Amino acid sequence: MENGHRTVRQLHYLPALGVAYGVEVLSFARLREMDGAGARTRPQRPDFHVLALVTSGRGSHVADFETYHLRAGSVVWIRPGTVHRWSDVNGVDGPLILFRPGFLPDLGPTPAWDLSAPATWHLDQPLRPLALLAADHLRGEHDLAVRAPRLASPALLSHLLAALVLRVLPAEAATPTADGGRCHDVFLRYRAAVEEHFTEWHQVADYARVTGYDRRTLTRATRAAAAVGAKEFLDQRTLLEAKRLLAHTDLPVGRCARRLGFRDAANFTTFFQRGTGQPPSMWRTADARATRLS
Repeated sequence: MENGHRTVRQLHYLPALGVAYGVEVLSFARLREMDGAGARTRPQRPDFHVLALVTSGRGSHVADFETYHLRAGSVVWIRPGTVHRWSDVNGVDGPLILFRPGFLPDLGPTPAWDLSAPATWHLDQPLRPLALLAADHLRGEHDLAVRAPRLASPALLSHLLAALVLRVLPAEAATPTADGGRCHDVFLRYRAAVEEHFTEWHQVADYARVTGYDRRTLTRATRAAAAVGAKEFLDQRTLLEAKRLLAHTDLPVGRCARRLGFRDAANFTTFFQRGTGQPPSMWRTADARATRLS
């Protein structure tokens, strides 16, 4: 609760004793063992990455209002700040990797870092043994680091994690964009600025000023990396946070508007309705009803 209001549960990266390397390798079985109270089924917002590969069973999870069905070959990537819940993983098995932001090396100009990318996709059958081999190698080095810290190599763990990520990424996401590294760098600067300021700045011109790139450059780079223009990318980020506030807190609409930098509730309502087709209060009621039925 915050000032008497309901808030989503924040999860912080707290590795087990002796696992201070920026990455931790678990499994769905271990998750269930640690979570006997079933907190995993309630909305939570981690400040770290969660990467999982389903090897057997069926289940589901919800990430930022999208429901994903899990089966053998499903890959799950929950990025920091995503509000998600493991709605049903009681019969699911496979490796579950937690890692800090910044632990994974830069993989170059790839949409892998797009915070709006799908949280789940399916890995083709021929690639699954290779993905599991990469996960097993990471697990082996991780376990060795825990048992014998003097033999630990954070750099090796980081690169093994990168190998696993590159193996499980969808083919189109693992392919560099046509505009190459410069667009990638421009987009990373724009995305970082958006993440820092979207609750106060709603115009691309503001980001052009702080990044040093003009609006056309920002739009070109954002379109290459995220398949939308700079303004739409910014609006999508603001809209996502608006949905999170409406769904996972009981703050009045006016308070939500102020949290997101809108001068008044009317401007916020216009923005929200343009993006969803519904005013905030109506969307909140519909989401609460859908959540109760799920």
